[in-house]
Amino acid sequence: MILTHDVILHEIAEGRLVIDPFEPDQVGPASVDLHLGDEIRVMQGGPPVIDLDDDADYRTVTQVRPLMEPYALQPGETIHGITRERIRLPPDVGGWLEGRSRYARLGLMIHVTSGFVAPGVDNRQVLEMSNVAGRPLRIRAGIRLCQIVLQRAEGSAVYAGRFADQLRL
Repeated sequence: MILTHDVILHEIAEGRLVIDPFEPDQVGPASVDLHLGDEIRVMQGGPPVIDLDDDADYRTVTQVRPLMEPYALQPGETIHGITRERIRLPPDVGGWLEGRSRYARLGLMIHVTSGFVAPGVDNRQVLEMSNVAGRPLRIRAGIRLCQIVLQRAEGSAVYAGRFADQLRL
């Protein structure tokens, strides 16, 4: 089941759910708004064709840049951003990263295919942002760009995969 406003605040008050930094007004009826952090990862360099195999590594064809100035995300371009907030979920709560409709209606996609946030994570979330609009979209650090919808899991699990310690791009 999806956690609602009062349940989310209760989970935070109990220390089971940690969002840092956190302001209570980030909590909506059934989600928590998250801010874009201060760095992005853009496609740059690498081979003209990227082989998608078990050895594929996005870091070989991308470069991290500080987001000190607004970035014009071009039509058809995909970049990585990272949430300002570090999220720690208990082992019985997972989540889904979603865009906010105000930006989706302008053509911004927040994740390509990997919007799931596994139970037990303790990290910042990478956003795979794509511009599907017909014109550039200017993005800035610190904007409430997305939200996480939290969901109670049946049973418990703790994510210990490849990106478990993700704090930077």
